[in-house]
Amino acid sequence: MRRSRTACAAAAPHQGLSRSRYRVRGTQEVLTWGDGGLVVTGRRADRKAMTSNDTPRDPHPHVGMWVTADGFIRQELLPNGRYDEARGNRRSAYTGSYTVTGNHLDYVDDTGFTATGDVRDGVLFHEHLVLYRESRP
Repeated sequence: MRRSRTACAAAAPHQGLSRSRYRVRGTQEVLTWGDGGLVVTGRRADRKAMTSNDTPRDPHPHVGMWVTADGFIRQELLPNGRYDEARGNRRSAYTGSYTVTGNHLDYVDDTGFTATGDVRDGVLFHEHLVLYRESRP
């Protein structure tokens, strides 16, 4: 399959370069300039196998709201791998991403600060904090 010269030229933002060439072999795509210089190589995506990261199939059991005993700190683990932590009246005091490996959590806040946590017997031990599942009405 070859793209038209117009499509290849549109993919080539550099001025003064000669014709480009686009080839597909199976699932491999290659785009080269007229002088043979490689521009892009890669595999074609199988769109049927792709799924959206915005809609998780089943949220992880640790997803949800965790609070300190006095309710001052509230940390919500969102199903998309993000967290939002409130402190007192300060909403979204800390936000960032987290990953879960078994019962261990690794946090990276949006400023680059890292922290860890572990869930044991239904309690989240996050650095020096002890957080409990928020009871649902």
